[in-house]
Order: sequence, then structure tokens, then C-alpha cells
Amino acid sequence: MLEKMFKLKENNTNVRTEVLGGLTTFMTMAYILAVNPNLLSASGMDPTAVLIATALASFVGTLCMALLANYPFALAPGMGLNAYFAFTVCGAMGYSWQTALMAVFAEGIIFIILSLTNVREAIFNAIPLTLKKGVSAGIGLFIAFIGLQGAHIVVNNDSTLVSYVNFRSAFNTEGICALLALIGLFITAVLYIKNVRGSILIGIIATWVLGMIAQAVGLYQVTPDAGFYSLYPTFGMTNFSALGQTFGQVFKADFANVDIVNFIVVLFAFLFVDMFDTLGTLIGVATKANMLDKDGKLPRIKQALLADAIATSAGAVFGTSTTTTFVESSAGVGEGARTGLASVVTGFLFLVSIFLAPIFTAIPGFATAPALIFVGFLMLGAVVDVDFNDLTEAVPAYLCILAMPLMYSISEGIAIGVISYVIINLCCGKSKKITPLMYILAVLFVCKYIFL
Repeated sequence: MLEKMFKLKENNTNVRTEVLGGLTTFMTMAYILAVNPNLLSASGMDPTAVLIATALASFVGTLCMALLANYPFALAPGMGLNAYFAFTVCGAMGYSWQTALMAVFAEGIIFIILSLTNVREAIFNAIPLTLKKGVSAGIGLFIAFIGLQGAHIVVNNDSTLVSYVNFRSAFNTEGICALLALIGLFITAVLYIKNVRGSILIGIIATWVLGMIAQAVGLYQVTPDAGFYSLYPTFGMTNFSALGQTFGQVFKADFANVDIVNFIVVLFAFLFVDMFDTLGTLIGVATKANMLDKDGKLPRIKQALLADAIATSAGAVFGTSTTTTFVESSAGVGEGARTGLASVVTGFLFLVSIFLAPIFTAIPGFATAPALIFVGFLMLGAVVDVDFNDLTEAVPAYLCILAMPLMYSISEGIAIGVISYVIINLCCGKSKKITPLMYILAVLFVCKYIFL
């Protein structure tokens, strides 16, 4: 049955590989179960309700991806979009979280329509293959940067913006986390080079276990006020009745004191970022998995985009911010996952996490960091396919790669890449390479910077 449903042999994979890939993807994404409730609670939402909604939205979205598109891509409420939801829409703009959820729900409906009418697919196919390779490499640097931050190896610095951690001054908190993450990275790299199956997952678990040992002997000190919690999982149950505080509240949005123009701006901000974050993730992960055809197109992309759109609206109904395809899916792909079976595993783990949330939320950021850093290396390999002999192709790809980690956004990287590709090729007399849709995208991106 699994062979017939997911075409394992056709995709050169097997059940064991897919299960390992799905489990690895979940382990690298489980942090969202802790981070999303923490962020959205700033808007007045109940943290437990948001945790349940996060798990349900991830389950529904990832299962849709598995059954509709048969891809090993997992979905969850997106980072960045949740901060925009809590601190900009509900904070600076003063909207209620119910109204913000309505903007997310409406965005999802628009995405469903765009997916059914081939608009999003056309955008994906319009992006040149070289730029897609640049997107993949840029995402590699982006998730590696996320991993370095999660490991506390890279920290804030007033003079240089970022710097490496001072191991001596904060050894029992940031310092030991950074050291353990580096050990985990070397474990992962060595196992991967030796072709040990499950090397990325083993790296995550080994780093977590080392952390628990460090806590037991006093090298790691629990300091909740500074964000360093116990590394030992608890076994309490979740309060399921809390979901009632967010479920269906999207339909109770109060528009009496809402400026309709500002609401449309908010909706399109969600729409724009979500669309190009998703497209960028699909390009990057699919490139890493060699899923693109000879023309740089992704088979069954319409189904993948439809799954993403359905997840966004479903997530709003459950009570969470925009649900999108997660770049951490590349960790499962790095383990060899190639079909929707891996997504089924990831999705059901999110469902199970509702019952055992305290266990999964105990996975520390420094334990998943080695996976993100190493997968970033694997994705960076796409840069060798960029044609550096043709500067009209190479320079836009380079700017795209550069922008993603430094601007901390996949969508911004795509925007810079598209705008620079159109301008450079147009000014260099190679306008025949530019499709009409690329002109439209470039204009839209410029308008975004002006008006949003």
C-alpha cells in the first residue's frame, strides 16, 4: 500500500529512509512548539491554546503536502510572520489578534485561488534556473545562520551587530551551549562522511544527551530569566480545553474600529512574505533533493502550493499565524527523504506532540543547531551550478545568496535576486532572457519596498 501511495521505488527510497527523514525534519522543527506560543502570547493569546493550534496546523498542512503532492516537505507557523503578527499588527498597529487571524485566513483563501489558477506555479517557473540555484545556496547560509544563533555561537554585538560568544564570561549558559553544538556538529559531519544512516538525527540526539549530562554535573546552569531552561523533558499532559480560547475566533474579528486600507496593507504584507518564503523554500529544498526537472520546474508544484494555502487558512481557524512550508524540511531531505511518507511521519509526530508537548518542547536550540548548520553546508553545494562565466546570471544569484542571511529573510533574498536579474540583463542588452512575468515580479517587489 505504501509503495502504491508514495511510489517509493520510483523515487529510489524505502520506508526506513522516509521514516528517518520524517523524524529528523520533526526534530529540527520541534522548536516551533515552544517559540510560537511564546511569540503569539505577546498579542494576548493563550500560550497553551497557541501550542495546540500550532501542532494541529502543522499536522494538517504537512499531511496535505504528503497526500496532495507526495513531497517530503513539512509545514508549520512561519518564523518572522509570527513576529510580524504579534509585534506589528497586534502591537504597533493595535489590532486585536482575532482581526489579525482574519487577515491570515483571508490570505490563505487568496492563495488557494491563486494556486488553482496556476498563478503561483507560473511565478515559480518564471524564475531562471541559475537564480533558483542561488536561492538554494542562499537558504543554506540562512538556515546555517539560524543554527549558529540557536547554538549561541553567534550572538548580538553593539559594534559589529553580530559576534561569536564569549565562552569564558558566560560559560555555564551560552558558552556551554555553543561548545556542545560544535561537538554535535563534528559528530554529525563525521557520521555523514562515513555514510552512517540517520547521522543528522543521531547528531541532534547526541547533542541533547550531552546537554543533559552537562546539566547533571553542573556545567550547564538552568537560568529561566535568561532563557536557559532545564534540558530534561517533563511528562505532564496538555490542557486540551485551552484550544477553545482560539479555535474559530477568526470569525469573531471586530472591524468596527479597523481602517480598511491598513487592513488590506496587513493582508498583502502577509500574502507577499508568505508567497515568496514558500516559493523560496520549495526551490531550495527541491534543488537539494534533485527534484527539479531539466527546465528547472518542480513536478506537482500546484498540489504543493495548494497544500500550503490550505494550511494557512486552517491554521488561522485553529488559532495561529501563517502556516508555511518550512526550510527545515531540508534536514529530512539530507537524510534521504524523497516522498510524502516522510511528511506523514512528521505530521503525525506533530499530532502526537499535542499529548506530549512538554517532552518535545524540551529539545534545546543548541541540539538542533548542528543539523541546521550541516544541512546549510549541503544546500550551499548548489552554488557550483551557478554559471560564473556569465556575470548577468552570476551577479543576481550572488546578491540573492548574500541577502538571505544578512536580511534574515528568504523572501527578501528572492526580491533582491529578481530585481537585480531584470535590471542587469536589461541594461546589458540581454532583455530576450527576461520573461514578461519576471518584469512584473520586479515591479511588484519595487512597489513592495515603496508601499509596504
